[in-house]
Amino acid sequence: MSYPSKAIQRFYLPNGASSLPEVSHGDGIYLWDTNGARYMDASSGPVVNNIGHANKRVISAMTRQAGRVAYASRAHFENAPNRELAEKVTALAGDGFDQAYVVSGGSEAIEAAIKLAKQYVEAIGQSERSIVLARNPSYHGATLGAAAVTGDAMSRKLFADLMNPQPLVPTPFTYRVPDNFSSESHARHCAQALADEIERVGADKVLAFLMEPVGGLATGALVAPDIYYTEVRKICDRYGILLIFDEVMSGAGRTGAFLAAHHWPDCRPDIVVLAKGVAAGYTPLGIVLAPDQIVEPVANGGGFSHGHTYAANPLSCAVASEVISVLEEDELIANADVVGEFLKAGLWGVAEECPIIGDVRGKGLLMAVELVRDRETKSIFPADANVIGRTVAVGMEEGLALYARRTSGGVFGEWLMISPPLITSKSQAEELCDRLSRTLKRVSEEMVPYL
Repeated sequence: MSYPSKAIQRFYLPNGASSLPEVSHGDGIYLWDTNGARYMDASSGPVVNNIGHANKRVISAMTRQAGRVAYASRAHFENAPNRELAEKVTALAGDGFDQAYVVSGGSEAIEAAIKLAKQYVEAIGQSERSIVLARNPSYHGATLGAAAVTGDAMSRKLFADLMNPQPLVPTPFTYRVPDNFSSESHARHCAQALADEIERVGADKVLAFLMEPVGGLATGALVAPDIYYTEVRKICDRYGILLIFDEVMSGAGRTGAFLAAHHWPDCRPDIVVLAKGVAAGYTPLGIVLAPDQIVEPVANGGGFSHGHTYAANPLSCAVASEVISVLEEDELIANADVVGEFLKAGLWGVAEECPIIGDVRGKGLLMAVELVRDRETKSIFPADANVIGRTVAVGMEEGLALYARRTSGGVFGEWLMISPPLITSKSQAEELCDRLSRTLKRVSEEMVPYL
């Protein structure tokens, strides 16, 4: 019996759109399609493949664990891979991150972190705290709970009736800085806006402030001035509010430190969320990191009232544990730092030759290139130019797989995430820049009617 062809792209591509190539296999930082074309994974998919494709150590660990036990309910058993993963991750995270709660992905981990925070304040007698502040723009996940703390006007308009949207405060952009501000004074202004919003909604009602220390797709690898992090921590301490770092993209070595939080030691978060790179795409997995001082009151109050079927799944934990070992033993975090600086210089070199690049930013191997129609005014291309879509399509033709975003319909700009796997060498970084230069040269020529 034959069945009509089905593909996940049917959910995403509009009628009449060209189908995507079918992936065949991957190796290192490259992917091949079934026609034999090779693509550099310039964005690690959606910033996932931290250790590259087809790592033999991880595949062996996956096979070994699958041969023992792939799944055992956490309601009935503990499992060694879960303990091993927790020990490795908390050790790398450092003091103040004593416990690791493993789930199936970033959105789940964000919701688990918020629920943990809520149950903690309930346990210590502050049950009135329930508001979670976040930034506009931001992205924290696709489930309704995660979307409720995401700063995206289009998502809120579509799903507002199904969720409880939380208050938002401005994001401290460093490229699109309002008139009469420097990047530092704007950062101070955004921090003050956080304090003002806490006062407006009632300080005793605010549970947490949720932010990405280094921006992901919503802000294009934004790194705020140092003063912002310092002030945010002071504000959270002043009002007794928990600070949650969403390190779904920036964690697991991506920025040249295991946690992006390590770059700002005077802004240590209370809870950290990891996903994506912590399992590097070899299995769906997310982690919530929290200190004993938060976990213990919850445990003593009857335990964490939350759970998912695949929480602490032994197969996924074994895979992620081996990914962490690869990160450490192959010194990939240090490589992200060194090659990241080299790649950033190369991207600025591409920008010198390409007039539609307005900014290059980021940390380690989490970077972005912002595209503009006019560098002086920082104006973006009109929606009908589809500059981001064309760049991704032309990039594929040039053997470059890119991840891109036009945030909130272009209100905050549009960019390409440049975040290759942490195994990337300097010569491969040069290859990436060469392919990107060819891609953007072609796109620039197409965009002449809009300039």
